[in-house]
Amino acid sequence: MDQKDLKNALMRERNMLADMYADDYFPPHLVDQCKAVLVDMCHRIETEEPKDLEGLYAITHEATERLSALQAVFEEHGSELETGAREALGEEFMVIAEAYGFDADVEEMIAPREW
Repeated sequence: MDQKDLKNALMRERNMLADMYADDYFPPHLVDQCKAVLVDMCHRIETEEPKDLEGLYAITHEATERLSALQAVFEEHGSELETGAREALGEEFMVIAEAYGFDADVEEMIAPREW
């Protein structure tokens, strides 16, 4: 599914990872892959409708692990998921949680990260 298919209007219209797209350090096609993980996470939240933070964290942890798996690919392209990426991704996780009505802890949302 695509971002335009999201039910949540804020997430459907959001310019996800704008800072990473604006930074030449991050290859755009790899930022696209990060964005796809975030969009998939939104679709899962909309489909599964977690009732509590535990349910949300299960979804965000899986997305975080998928992002961690991209680290090697970034490195192959002379980039990495470093401080700027961590901040941009963390911000998106928070915006997503809030858009779906959760008051979540961003550190817990991305706890299994390797970036």
